[in-house]
Amino acid sequence: MQLIYEKSVAGRRAVQLPTRRDDAQPRINRQLLRAQAAELPELSELDVVRHYTALSRRNFSVDTHFYPLGSCTMKYNPKACETAAALPGLAGLHPLWPQLRHGGLLTQGALQLLYETERLLVEICGMAEFTLQPLAGAHGELTGCMIMAAYHRDRGNKKTHILIPDSAHGTNPASAAIAGYDVCTVPSDAQGNMHLDALRKAVNAETAGLMLTCPSTLGLFVDHLKEIAEIIHGVDGLMYYDGANLNAILGRVKPGKIGFDLCQLNLHKSFSTPHGGGGPGSGPVGVVEKLRPFLPVSRIVKRSDGTFSLNYDEPRSIGYIAPFYGNFGIIIRAYAYLLMLGREGLRETSDAAVLNANYLQEKLRPWLKAVAPGRCMHECVFSGEPLKAHGVHTLDLAKALIDRGIHPPTIYFPLNVSEAFMVEPTESESRETLDGFARSVSEVLELAKRDPDALHHAPVTTPVGRLDEVAAAKNMDLVFKSVP
Repeated sequence: MQLIYEKSVAGRRAVQLPTRRDDAQPRINRQLLRAQAAELPELSELDVVRHYTALSRRNFSVDTHFYPLGSCTMKYNPKACETAAALPGLAGLHPLWPQLRHGGLLTQGALQLLYETERLLVEICGMAEFTLQPLAGAHGELTGCMIMAAYHRDRGNKKTHILIPDSAHGTNPASAAIAGYDVCTVPSDAQGNMHLDALRKAVNAETAGLMLTCPSTLGLFVDHLKEIAEIIHGVDGLMYYDGANLNAILGRVKPGKIGFDLCQLNLHKSFSTPHGGGGPGSGPVGVVEKLRPFLPVSRIVKRSDGTFSLNYDEPRSIGYIAPFYGNFGIIIRAYAYLLMLGREGLRETSDAAVLNANYLQEKLRPWLKAVAPGRCMHECVFSGEPLKAHGVHTLDLAKALIDRGIHPPTIYFPLNVSEAFMVEPTESESRETLDGFARSVSEVLELAKRDPDALHHAPVTTPVGRLDEVAAAKNMDLVFKSVP
């Protein structure tokens, strides 16, 4: 398929702009104008429409394919939520419109929506307060680490490091480091849980806190949470809940009630808003009462007369972490999702997610080595180590699934599992889809025994074949060079 630049024909146009009068004054400062015209492709409207429609047909997406990406949770986005976000009264708002003065009624509904979303998340997570401002899950992690640092500064604590399990998401240590902390890794035990003895040895007076995902990235609920919290709180450390896997325990467990002091959520994971391609995103952060003063500004306040406003008078706040008030369109989708499902619906969602993951784990157990000897939570992790006997790696299995219309699951993560193959079916998928996936995996593994070289060349049905992904990451060339 040609690039859009290669389809360009000089002088061809897709739009017709009004002719400028000779006496009209340019509205752009001449010093800001280009010295020469931008090198943009020139095509008709029909050419552009056909080009991008053809590109869209080559995409893998949740709407077109099974997308069992473990850890990242590529959930189906209900169209009712998309409709809510597109309502003119919400989509057409401008963040600079007044809150309460002339025209303030236009923004009161938006402020109320944000306020009520915070209240819903407070109830779901058992926290005292939430902020919706962080623009992604990792941004929420950084916000949480900044709150952690502000708390310790306020108390005069000397804290130098944050503890993180070896199975954590890679953004955890990155967020802690950006916030100014050293990162200390805690190894896992034979069962895949954080090693308690290693945790005790790592904790000291300079421990700021522990970042913990529950269920873990191995798809296991973390044992001994009460004991872990006592160890961390014993040195005035804070328990940070990475809410990436909250969708496994919705309606059943509240992080704020089991020892956690602050948490970040990923709305695309738990509350079915869009995800992928670097955005959009939203990573709300919740805190217990003692951390409330450190939340970022502005804060949404409900006034005595029932109206809503933004409060900036928070002297111990960490300050601004995002322009305006978060990714509003994503928050609308999450709010609609919460209202549609309600308390019982959220519980059914997590029940179905856990059931689907366990169903797949048992279907695949004869073919792949499962990490969990018993039941898992919302995702199941396998090791493709036995495939090496046939000269095949997990990467080959993943690429071969593309030829069967399935987006590959997460591979080589968590890092503490050799040849990891991580599957998360989510609650949205039917039994028929799960059975089809299990059949495809078994077919590929049978092929690995008979003709392993066939897997080395996969995928063969896509516009491009096997790519050198390491070279692409190290030697990125994103500039189009025309062919003479």
